[in-house]
Amino acid sequence: MLETKTVPATSAQSTLAECRACKAPQPYLFLPLGDHAPAQMLIRPEELGEKQPSFPLNTQVCLECGLIEIADQIPADFFRHYLYVPSGATRMHTHFADFAKVLAGIAGEDLIVDIGSNDGLLLAACNALGCRTLGFDPAENIAALAAERGVETFIAYYTVENARQVLEERGPAKVIVTTNTFNHIGDLHAFMEAICVLLADDGTFVIEVPRAKEYIEHTEFDNIYHEHVSEFSLLSIARLAEFFDLAVTDALSLPDIHGGSMRVFLTRKAAGIAASDTVSAMLAEELGNGMLDKQTYDELAARVAEMGEETRAMLDGMKAQGLKIAGYGASARGNTLITHFGIDTSYLDFLVDKNPLKHGLYAPNTRIPIKPVSAIEEEAPDVLFVLAWNFFDEIYEQQAAFRARGGKFLVPLPSPKIVG
Repeated sequence: MLETKTVPATSAQSTLAECRACKAPQPYLFLPLGDHAPAQMLIRPEELGEKQPSFPLNTQVCLECGLIEIADQIPADFFRHYLYVPSGATRMHTHFADFAKVLAGIAGEDLIVDIGSNDGLLLAACNALGCRTLGFDPAENIAALAAERGVETFIAYYTVENARQVLEERGPAKVIVTTNTFNHIGDLHAFMEAICVLLADDGTFVIEVPRAKEYIEHTEFDNIYHEHVSEFSLLSIARLAEFFDLAVTDALSLPDIHGGSMRVFLTRKAAGIAASDTVSAMLAEELGNGMLDKQTYDELAARVAEMGEETRAMLDGMKAQGLKIAGYGASARGNTLITHFGIDTSYLDFLVDKNPLKHGLYAPNTRIPIKPVSAIEEEAPDVLFVLAWNFFDEIYEQQAAFRARGGKFLVPLPSPKIVG
């Protein structure tokens, strides 16, 4: 991942003056979400009495390229200790195993570099296919988990200097890949400069990232937070690529990953690879769905407000009945949702999460305690408020015992509903 810079949170810096992808001026502010502590800044018990740093979460959109974005206000080195790991979700194991076959087919015996490689789930699958790999990740605690999988990690942010070091030591990368990390990057142009340093002349840069089309259609406002500073349209990636003599040559929609994602393949223009028909179809789809229309985002903001009212009304009704409610998923997107909607310990007794790195900690802003999933059986809540709604199918299947005793799920997106 690229190094971030310390930027004090002031009113002048809480919005972007230009699009971070295409550089068009004055992205449209359509959804101010208030002040939030960073969504992954979970609280230790001894810190409960301390005030957390918070930053404005002002969602803007570039009406020239369709990039949904917020100002990058996270302090430097924030990602050197990280708590999210993809291996907590069963779906991601099979997804990355399939993805590894695609990358191996492109790279052959040449180098694959994964930026934001996390606990090594993707590169371990590549290694199993005989690939030559290197991960980049600044989080030492996560890199240690990757090492247990046999994945080598360059423990640093991805910068031009570090790209040059790898180039000198290992040669160019036939494939550079980043999954659910491109949306973390505040300075996209500096990041792309570093990509061009390491990418082979005939290499492929592959981006897998949540897509703005689904953000709009499913009202996924919670997928923007201070670590996810962008929600990309395919058009925004294509416009960004043009600055670096790269071109989008293929793309794939991934509707079942993180609420709706896309996989985008970029190559150097000099390689002369023609774009697939899928690229033009996806670009046309975005424009046809009002991606560049101001009204689209005004309507989305209105849906978010309505969703908040409906969700709180449902929770109020459950509390009036004396029901015990827990949240499932101490996720970053979940923290955005409950913070903006004002859902705290007066509604949720606790959160559960499969990730042991989060157990015993407290959610930012709301200070709701986080427990293992086993707490569902031990403390017997009547309702699970599904904050990790993007994995609801998996959660539903895993919670057979909860369902058997009459437990119900409240799923907030794309519109609040009870499942039981």
